[in-house]
Amino acid sequence: MRIVRDYQFVDKADRGASAAIGNFDGVHLGHQYVIDIARAQAKASQTPLGVMTFEPHPRQYFAPKSPPFRLMSADARAHRLEKLGVERLYELSFNDTLSALPPEAFARRVIVDGLGLNHVVIGADFHFGKGRAGKADDMAALGRQMGFGVTIAPLMSDEVGEVSSTAIRDALSEGRPRDAARMLGHWHRIEGEVIRGDQRGRDLGYPTANMSIEGLHPPKFGVYVVEVDILTGPHKGSYGGAASMGTRPMFGENRPNLESFIFDFKGDIYGEQISVALIEYLRPEQVFDGVDALIAQMDDDCTRAREILARLEAAG
Repeated sequence: MRIVRDYQFVDKADRGASAAIGNFDGVHLGHQYVIDIARAQAKASQTPLGVMTFEPHPRQYFAPKSPPFRLMSADARAHRLEKLGVERLYELSFNDTLSALPPEAFARRVIVDGLGLNHVVIGADFHFGKGRAGKADDMAALGRQMGFGVTIAPLMSDEVGEVSSTAIRDALSEGRPRDAARMLGHWHRIEGEVIRGDQRGRDLGYPTANMSIEGLHPPKFGVYVVEVDILTGPHKGSYGGAASMGTRPMFGENRPNLESFIFDFKGDIYGEQISVALIEYLRPEQVFDGVDALIAQMDDDCTRAREILARLEAAG
C-alpha cells in the first residue's frame, strides 16, 4: 500500500483511484461496507482501490484540548486498511489550508486537480469543506459537474442499532469489548511500542509489556483477556494473555497505560511494535490489602483468561 500525504504533489501512478472518503476511525463494519463499494468500482474501472482520510482527525484539529476520542492511531488505521487490500491511502494533512477550502474548492483542488480520482464513495452522513458546509448530495452534484463518479453509501445498522465509532466508544467505556467487536468486525486493538515501565510486574512474577494509551479513547479500566500480536522483532507471533488497563491504584495514581502479561512467553520485546486485542472484561481495578492478595488475584485472573481463550479456540 502506498501512502500519499500531500494532494498537491502526487505521482502519476497514485492518481486516478476509486476511493472511499472519511475518517475511518476504528475501520468498523460501516467503514468496510463503504470500502467494499469502492473496491467493486475499482475492479469495474480497473483503477487502484483508494481511501482518503485526514491526519490529524478534524475533530482533534479543531478541539485539541478535548478528551481523547480516537479508537486507533494513524499507524494502526493504516495497518488495518492495508489488510483490507487498500492500494492507495491518501492520508492528507488536515491543516489551515485544507480546512478553509469551501466544498466546491475541495472537490476541484483535492479530488480533481490533486488526486485525479475516478470515483469516490461516501457515507450518507458525510460532510466536507469549510464549516462542514458540503453534504453527500452536494458531492454527487459536484461529481456530475466536474466529471468524477460518486456513490453515496447508506448508513449501516445491526440488531442493536447504528454501527458507528460513537457506539463502539460507548461499548468500550462500559467494558463490553465483544459488543465493540461485533460492530468493528474484528477485536478492538491497541497498537504501539513496548515501553519501559516501573517493572513491578517482574518483581511480582508477572512481567508485562507496557504500552501508552495517550491520545486514544480509554476503554473501561480494569483487567482484560487479551490476544497479543508481536509485530516486529525475533518474537513475532500471536500469544494469549491477560492485561491491566488503567492507573494501577495499588501503587498510587499513575498515568493510564496498558500492561499485558503474555502467557508462556520469555523474551525481550522492549521497543518492538505489538497489537493487543481486548477480548473480555474480567474485573475493575482494585486496591488490595497487600502484595500477596494482589498476586492471588492475578493468579485467578490468568486462570480465567486461559479458560476463556481455550473456549474461543475450541469454538473456532
